[in-house]
Amino acid sequence: MTETEGERKSARVVVADDQTVVREGIVMLLGLLPGVEVVGAAGDGEEAVRLVAELAPDVVLMDLRMPRCDGVEATRRIRTQYPGTQVVVLTTYADDESLFPALRAGARGYLTKDAGGDEIVRAVHSVLSGDAGLSPSVQRRLLERLSQPEPEPVPVADETPDGLTARETEVLVLIAEGLSNQEIARRLHVSTATVKTHINNLFAKTGLKDRAQAVRYAYSKRLVRPPTG
Repeated sequence: MTETEGERKSARVVVADDQTVVREGIVMLLGLLPGVEVVGAAGDGEEAVRLVAELAPDVVLMDLRMPRCDGVEATRRIRTQYPGTQVVVLTTYADDESLFPALRAGARGYLTKDAGGDEIVRAVHSVLSGDAGLSPSVQRRLLERLSQPEPEPVPVADETPDGLTARETEVLVLIAEGLSNQEIARRLHVSTATVKTHINNLFAKTGLKDRAQAVRYAYSKRLVRPPTG
């Protein structure tokens, strides 16, 4: 016998959003709907991870752009440390730089903040059933992305200098090719925040101060070749 909406066990939910009025609005909305029980609310990613550790909720409704620890990093930590808790992103943004890093971090659902309460509840229960909880616009974006050819991988040296990781070396090569942080993020399918982290790390390891020095360094280490002709 299939459970009806009313008979279905309520999902225990934590809401994470740095904007107080938005966070309280989501909590109030969900409190009026069957099928969910809000057990906690967090103002940033650090607090969201802490509440998951304390409360072991079924699902976190996760905003992405928050101070201290953003939603992508919080999602990664939650899914790694507390795999019994699922994450549904609830954000204003549905661009590639927001969507794909969140999904790679382990989010099983992705909604924009124009979603209605019933859609949020459906997404929560979908991810708990092992399905994806994606808004129609996100599903379309995923299909569009799958229909596009993958970019050519960035060639890097077999041995990386100064203890750089393969990804840091890849970012360095793209800097030397003149790409901006946003362009590197799109090329590697990561967030701009992740690109900045890689740049900070490679600068610290190599003693570089700016992008101009990074370009000279990449050429001196033969990571890129001077243009010919």
